[in-house]
Amino acid sequence: MKKLVLAIAFIGMGSFAMAQQTTPQDKEARKAEMKQKMQQKEQEHMAQMQKDLNLNQSQVAQVKALHEKRKAEMKADFEKNKEVRQAKMEEMKAKRAQMDADMKKILTPEQYDKWQADRQAKMEQKRMAMKDRRMMKKPMNTAAPEAK
Repeated sequence: MKKLVLAIAFIGMGSFAMAQQTTPQDKEARKAEMKQKMQQKEQEHMAQMQKDLNLNQSQVAQVKALHEKRKAEMKADFEKNKEVRQAKMEEMKAKRAQMDADMKKILTPEQYDKWQADRQAKMEQKRMAMKDRRMMKKPMNTAAPEAK
C-alpha cells in the first residue's frame, strides 16, 4: 500500500514538473513583458516625483540621468558577483549530493524513498509560500498612492 502511494506521489510530482517546463519563446516573451512593465513603472515613478516635488524639466533630466547611472552600476555589480554566486550554487549542489549519498547509506530503501518524498513535499511548500508572498506584494506595488 505504501509503495503504491509513493509511486502515485512520484508520478504526480513528475507530471507537475513536466507541466512547468517552458519554451525559449515563452521565456523571451516573459522577459520582454517584464522589461516593458519595468519601463512603464519607471515612467510612472518619474511622473509622480515630478508632480510631488514640483520638479522642472532640468531637474527631471538630472534625476533620470542619476537613475540610469545607478541602474548601470547595479548591473555591473550584478555581473561582477555572478561568478561568486555560481560557485556558491555549485558548492551547495555538491553538499546536497553528498548528503543524499550519506542518507542512502544510513537509511533502508523504503526509508530513503520516504525521506526523498518528504523533502520534495517540503520544497514544494516553500516554493508555493514564496509564490504567495510575491503575489501578496503585487497589489501593494500597483496601488495608487494616497493623496495628501
